[in-house]
Amino acid sequence: MSEQSTDLRETVRQRYAAAAVKVTEGGSACCGPEPVEVDENFGSTLYAADERDTLPAEAVAASLGCGNPTAVAELREGERVLDLGSGGGIDVLLSARRVGPAGKAYGLDMTDEMLALALANAEKAGARNVEFLKGTIEAIPLPASTIDVVISNCVINLSVDKPAVFAETFRVLRPGGRIGVSDVVADDALTPEQRAERGDYVGCIAGALSFSEYRAGLEAAGFRDVEITPTHSVAHGMHSAIVRATKPTTSVAASKARHSDDACCGVNACCTASETSADPAMTVTEAKGASGCGCQR
Repeated sequence: MSEQSTDLRETVRQRYAAAAVKVTEGGSACCGPEPVEVDENFGSTLYAADERDTLPAEAVAASLGCGNPTAVAELREGERVLDLGSGGGIDVLLSARRVGPAGKAYGLDMTDEMLALALANAEKAGARNVEFLKGTIEAIPLPASTIDVVISNCVINLSVDKPAVFAETFRVLRPGGRIGVSDVVADDALTPEQRAERGDYVGCIAGALSFSEYRAGLEAAGFRDVEITPTHSVAHGMHSAIVRATKPTTSVAASKARHSDDACCGVNACCTASETSADPAMTVTEAKGASGCGCQR
């Protein structure tokens, strides 16, 4: 990771650590904690009142997202859900209720202060089917093909390595799994410099991908049926958007996963006497041709 990327990640961590501390220490006995200050395009007001009223006040106050991914992920009983950048836990707790006791909701965050707040909120909510993990969204600490749904609320735009986020998300999803993400997305006409003029990186603006960049990144990771639907403006040419996509159930998905893990050019033991196709449905020649391999001998 470059020095600039490391600095950006630390800036993001510090901002969200400070938000967690504010919520934890800023409560009053009568009214509960004051929400973290954000404008009308971000925060807990994007959730329905009946959802907010059933959660610990601290979980609501710590909400800094640009949407409500649990409202669009179509969660079902018994599913396993992962929230990238789970913060104070609002989306994990809502997800846990939707998937029920037979399901499970994971939250992943890199900030100790947010994780401590989320654990306290889960205890207050009496949520037993939740688990919070420390780590980065570029290196998810879960096994491959174990998650049914990945959600995230205005966090992927903060990543310093978005291709890694998309690849890791694809890896942990089971075949047929899906994503339901709220994120900030820029008009295709805006350059990175113009996006930076509209807001800073930790404010979820400067690091945002354009619509076409977001789609291309997901498809490069292997996702299909990509839908990016803007919901409201957060700055000129910048939008909160709902992002949906699925991991294919076909052998193509498995081939891509094996290729990324231990296969070269769509084959195992490439260019040796023991090479075999990573996709049993293809010959070695077909696999190399499909992958665009340059060593097709």
